[in-house]
Amino acid sequence: MLTRKRHSQTRDDSLSTTYGNRFFTKDLKTFRMGEESLPPASVYQIIHDELELDGNPSLNLASFVTTWMEPEAECLIRENLRKNLVDQNEYPRTGEIQHRVIHMLADLFHAPEDGDIAGTSTIGSSEAILLGLLAHKKRWQNRRRKAGKSTDRPNLVVGGEVHVVWDKFARYFDVEMRTVPLSPRRFTLDVDEAIRRVDENTIAVGAVVGTTFTGQIDPVEELNEAIEKRNKEQGWDVPIHVDGASGGMILPFLEPGRKWDFRLSAVRSINVSGHKFGLVYPGVGWLLFRNRADLPDDLVFRVNYLGAEEETYTLNFSSNAAFVIGQYYNLLRLGKKGYRSVMENCRTNARFFAGKLSAHGRFEPVDEKPALPIVAFRLRGKHAGRENEIASELRKYGWIVPAYTLPPDAEKTTLLRVVVRENVSRQMLDDLLGHLDRSLEVLENPPARKKAHPPLC
Repeated sequence: MLTRKRHSQTRDDSLSTTYGNRFFTKDLKTFRMGEESLPPASVYQIIHDELELDGNPSLNLASFVTTWMEPEAECLIRENLRKNLVDQNEYPRTGEIQHRVIHMLADLFHAPEDGDIAGTSTIGSSEAILLGLLAHKKRWQNRRRKAGKSTDRPNLVVGGEVHVVWDKFARYFDVEMRTVPLSPRRFTLDVDEAIRRVDENTIAVGAVVGTTFTGQIDPVEELNEAIEKRNKEQGWDVPIHVDGASGGMILPFLEPGRKWDFRLSAVRSINVSGHKFGLVYPGVGWLLFRNRADLPDDLVFRVNYLGAEEETYTLNFSSNAAFVIGQYYNLLRLGKKGYRSVMENCRTNARFFAGKLSAHGRFEPVDEKPALPIVAFRLRGKHAGRENEIASELRKYGWIVPAYTLPPDAEKTTLLRVVVRENVSRQMLDDLLGHLDRSLEVLENPPARKKAHPPLC
């Protein structure tokens, strides 16, 4: 008698198309590891398709972070993803490249030619700020101990416009945060108010070149003059740390005459984000000190368990070398002329957008001619305060434009922000203006709500 062979419980997917195998119908474990292994092609496709639900990086105008690099740069990044930057005994040329970039940036920021420059790469500007302020705290402690004075109550003076990482530093490292509030008409640091908060326990004063909230620039030169006067009067040595995360790679090319960097005597450290207008994918940042003496030696660790004695001053020991190499590629490839061209395009497009908003009548840009390619704006007239609804409407077209409130004492101000990066074209901004118009129409003429059907008897 003929018997029918039972169908195997294990199906062979080797001849199936990508979406024809059984793994696309299984409830995969996503919060616990599954017992069985899965084919690499299937896992790739499942994750790839899920990530399609993310926003489009090119339409993410909220982000300062680079979303495009040249193919040659991407090739170098792929080739070096396996390299650990800290292992400079094993990868000496990578260490040399980091050293070169630090000196290139020091030259760009006018570090003294006769100085002994110090610096390091970081995961981003947040780590760089933490490290820079930690060095200033340690220098303050060392000076106080040498003078036989207490080191109990260090403080840090900043404006209300600083990034949240400054608050993190104060909380993580037990430093009093003395914040100069903003005002409804002023969104940058008030120098006079900052100086009033400075005393012998101040480890540093912070200044921002390109704030996250509005893209504006703190009056660093004015602050430097006031700090130097106070230091001379009191015999103090209060330094300035400049947060150049957003503007540090723009101003040297667009406004080379503006003094915000090491040309100012009280500026002792600067951080910059390579992955913002440094034009590198995340994450890479840079911290530079005016002089090696500004980095206390007892913060630098020397280890030899990688094969040779190496110095390290980072919060994270291991880090990827690929994005440091990507930064080196850009500095070599573009040069000052190339960076200047990119930044001019970005700012020209930003000013075009701000001008159109101003002429529109319903929108009010914070600056009609922004110094940096960052346009912060708000609604005028009867729709003022409905910026969150505009942001929500724009998401329907794929745009990611953040709506947010400002810090105290400007917390009643709500803004929208567009960061005009390298790949944000004039045509894209024209399209965005059209979608802003349509979003306003929705606010003025909300779609009629459907009447609820009566319940069935």
